Amino acid sequence: MTFHEVYGGEPDGVWAAPGRVNLIGEHTDYNDGFVLPLALPHTTRVHAARRDDGVLRLHSADSGAQTGDGVVRLRVDELEPAGAAGWAAYPAGVVWALRTAGLPVGGADLHFESTVPTGAGLSSSAALEVSTALALNDLHGLGQDPAGLARLCQRAENDFVGVPCGIMDQMASACCTEGHALFLDARELTWRQVPFDLAAEGLKLLVMDTRVKHELGEGEYAKRRAGCEEGARQLGVPALRDVPYERLDEELTRIATPEVRGLVRHIVSENRRVEDVIRLLDAGDTRGIGTVLTDGHASVRDDFRISCDELDLVVETANAAGALGARMTGGGFGGSAIVLVEDALTDKVTEAVDAAFDAAGYRRPRVFPALPGRGAHAE
Repeated sequence: MTFHEVYGGEPDGVWAAPGRVNLIGEHTDYNDGFVLPLALPHTTRVHAARRDDGVLRLHSADSGAQTGDGVVRLRVDELEPAGAAGWAAYPAGVVWALRTAGLPVGGADLHFESTVPTGAGLSSSAALEVSTALALNDLHGLGQDPAGLARLCQRAENDFVGVPCGIMDQMASACCTEGHALFLDARELTWRQVPFDLAAEGLKLLVMDTRVKHELGEGEYAKRRAGCEEGARQLGVPALRDVPYERLDEELTRIATPEVRGLVRHIVSENRRVEDVIRLLDAGDTRGIGTVLTDGHASVRDDFRISCDELDLVVETANAAGALGARMTGGGFGGSAIVLVEDALTDKVTEAVDAAFDAAGYRRPRVFPALPGRGAHAE
């Protein structure tokens, strides 16, 4: 359905925000660390019209079976955390976050359509939030910059939806630029755009969406975050970002439990891996990052314990077939892996993974290249 078919009028404009894939830096953002995401060409688009009567109407072309006209109707002055269900909680939470920040959002009619795969660990929720925030920012003249909108979107997801995510997804969706990865310091909220033109070097970064999401993952994200906070408490630091990599082995002897010890080891070593990838990219050695990606997968598999059989199979098979490196990306327990591969070996690696999934009785993954796209924008 179109905006006109849903609401009977025309939108004031169309805004888009991308999903993201994280090159390296998994679960480091809520530990005040470093991340290196890039925006995908897949976007959530919102057709939006301003309202000044305090009414918020939401409709998604992608929400599947719907009752009635499928429109969610809310009042902006009655929004409270957990006051909206399902996909609508994300845009409603953005409106709530904007208003609690003292910004004059009067209401809107919003119609969403998206090409960002859901459940693939590619930040479909952040794309939904950031597209909403940018549309409302322009419609109501709020004057917020992209980083400010990203922070408010994170608050919406943390405090309204109830997901304790870090800032990476929203910052990537809001601030990435085409042809670049975003090197972000999640504590200082400083960043720089790192050129990432794989095609010029005869390389591809493949996203392999396993199309599985294991129920074990429900609630495990929050447990990992709480475990990281416990590790920082035991070490007497504000966040695990403050643990020096050079003293990691010594510091680990102070951690009481093996589970927390593994979380600490992953976060501290993962921050170092982000810095290693940046050094390699700055030196023009893009191929050299492959081994760092694979090391990162071993860390999320063994220390952070968020991988799964399907993701491990992608990584093992792709590397055995000649990939330069591979790792899972996103929150874990399913979703996607990324594979760095010579362009000439793309078909060989993809066919090897397909064959391995066939042999294991899994549905073949959905494969597409990660082409660094632009951040949120008006169309």
